[in-house]
Amino acid sequence: MSELVRPEVRRMTGEAALPRENGELVFDAPWQGRVLGMALAVVQERGLDWDDFRDRLIAAIDADPTRPYYESWTAALTDLVVDLDVASADDVATRAAHVDH
Repeated sequence: MSELVRPEVRRMTGEAALPRENGELVFDAPWQGRVLGMALAVVQERGLDWDDFRDRLIAAIDADPTRPYYESWTAALTDLVVDLDVASADDVATRAAHVDH
């Protein structure tokens, strides 16, 4: 996985750092890996700096420190795609309602 993930993502530290166990990424459910992949894809396809997403992730964590980590990723990704006009907030909510967690 490390070769697939951009170096700046692998080096994230602090509250935004990816959960790891024995050096490997840890996901409790398949959707968590998918949200990571979607965030990576949006940043790459839109030619953004990773910090554009990371700053949103930190803000999402700070806004609700009790929220599970990958739910903060989902919140940050939602904010990003809405701000980029990739999808509306209603589109995201409708699609999220059909996703199995």
